[in-house]
Amino acid sequence: MPAEIDQLTAVGLIPKESPAKVRKNDYTLVVGLPKERSTQEKRIVITPESVGLLSNNGISVVVEAGAGLQSKFTDQDFSDAGAKVTSSKKEVFESDVVLKIDPPTQEELEYMNQGSCLMSALQLEGQDQEFIQTLNRKKITAVAFEYLEDKVGGMPVVRAMSEIAGSTVMLIAAEYLSSENNGKGLIMGGVTGVPPTQVVIIGAGTVAEYAARTALGLGANIKVFDNHIYKLRRLKQLLGQQIYTSTIDNFSLNQALSEADVVIGALRAEKGRNKIVVSEEMVANMMHGSIIIDVAIDEGGCIETGKMTSHDEPVYQVHDIIHYCVPNIASRVARTASYSLSNIFTPIILQMADLGGAEEMIFNYKWFLRGVYTYRGSLTNAYMGRKFGISHKELQLLLAARY
Repeated sequence: MPAEIDQLTAVGLIPKESPAKVRKNDYTLVVGLPKERSTQEKRIVITPESVGLLSNNGISVVVEAGAGLQSKFTDQDFSDAGAKVTSSKKEVFESDVVLKIDPPTQEELEYMNQGSCLMSALQLEGQDQEFIQTLNRKKITAVAFEYLEDKVGGMPVVRAMSEIAGSTVMLIAAEYLSSENNGKGLIMGGVTGVPPTQVVIIGAGTVAEYAARTALGLGANIKVFDNHIYKLRRLKQLLGQQIYTSTIDNFSLNQALSEADVVIGALRAEKGRNKIVVSEEMVANMMHGSIIIDVAIDEGGCIETGKMTSHDEPVYQVHDIIHYCVPNIASRVARTASYSLSNIFTPIILQMADLGGAEEMIFNYKWFLRGVYTYRGSLTNAYMGRKFGISHKELQLLLAARY
């Protein structure tokens, strides 16, 4: 009987046991999480919980020792989740995909393998031509957090960090309004019989939305300025109540600033550097002891007297007005920010592993393509090309040439 079955199988009348399906482009993706060198940066892109998910899906994660400590994640947390924890910075940067917050230094770029993928913030104002040239020389596919889109055309990283920054700025303002910090001695909001705090928000995007929610929750009066009527209308609908809104004109803005206790600069750059809408003269007309927080200072800011500060020395005074101009406000709440980033990048890494690498992600997903600024030795961002005097190539044409 067994001999007859073998004969039938041989001629194809009885099917053989089918082999297990093998995933296309089956390989092990290696993801590196380096330690941030800047003392100002405390976030990490992937949390230990997400490392566990990636490891369970066959993705290797290499974490530099101490990378998560500032966000209160220990090396043991990452190790228990399945990551390899190493003290070798070089080993981490030799991964297929490097995920970090701050852009890498020249030394760190040299560690990266030819043709690998870098996903980090670009921080364009702080970059130079050499950075782009090194990426191109090593044929690194570089993806900027600031340019990355999602499937519906939104900017997930920018929005997530803007939500955090917007929620945090009012708490910062409350600190510096207090007498303990040599402020005006005001409570953020107000109490019975005492007029509420006056808050002016310049911009009507995500930062403005969350700053307005927090300010209103604390009982403050708010005035919002933006030159896009649809943004002002959208903000009123999201907040669900009538608030003072205005387009940006010198008379109305100057009047509002002269009565303001807190001013939030939340204008995002639309084409390159932000436009200055608050002049030094306007600042000089403000009430002494008021506070300005320019959230967009990393893009140049929208206030003439603004200059970038750090978490170590966050404030300075001009015309007796406190200025808080720290670029990475979200780093103040590093653990929350890390979870938020991890929620964005974990699905992206899973998709990348399924497709077979970063290049396949670019080819298959236009929303991912938007974040790419260097690819296979070419700069693919027109604005950066003009800024650094480097010729650029359209990414769509480079992809078309692949076949």
